[in-house]
Amino acid sequence: MAYNSPCMSDNSQIPNSQASDLPPAKIDIPRIEKAVREILIAVGEDPDREGLLKTPNRVARAYGELMAGLQDDPRRHLKTVFTEEYDEVVLLRDIEFHSLCEHHLLPFTGRAHVAYLPKGKVVGLSKLARLVEGFARRPQVQERLTTQIADAIMEELQPLGCACVIQATHTCMTIRGAKKTGSTMVTSAIRGSFRTDARSRSEILALMHAK
Repeated sequence: MAYNSPCMSDNSQIPNSQASDLPPAKIDIPRIEKAVREILIAVGEDPDREGLLKTPNRVARAYGELMAGLQDDPRRHLKTVFTEEYDEVVLLRDIEFHSLCEHHLLPFTGRAHVAYLPKGKVVGLSKLARLVEGFARRPQVQERLTTQIADAIMEELQPLGCACVIQATHTCMTIRGAKKTGSTMVTSAIRGSFRTDARSRSEILALMHAK
């Protein structure tokens, strides 16, 4: 199995502007504003002071952006494919994403590395970035995010194999609780030939982490 695909170069990174084009979710802004106002009161703040007057609305609009993936079907980005007899790895590294830990509604941010071994059809690289974005923009846990990306690729593209590795920093751990600044969580989901063939698995993981 060859791995000298041009798709694996450092130039195959997708600019953030191409991946972050999800429209804000349609949300109940007045309801969120009311809830945020109650939270401010509950922690001892004055929601009517100048600096906080517009905070409930800002928070509501921010949640509309952060939760945009709830009203999106990320798999739609894998529906348009191209017939191509290409039998080498397609790897897109360093897909930046931002998500929300569903346990504390605090951000976790990081980078996803996604690879697949085509079986007669390929998809545009920007679609892989949008796939990651769609699953990330919702309350999440990193483990589920990783498997959702890999499973979507396997089911929609039906490749010989695929792999997704995510490295992320969780503010629910760095700014509260354990408060371990600098810690990084790494998760992986390996499917198909990358899972069954130890040599292929080792090579694709090495390529994902290569400098």
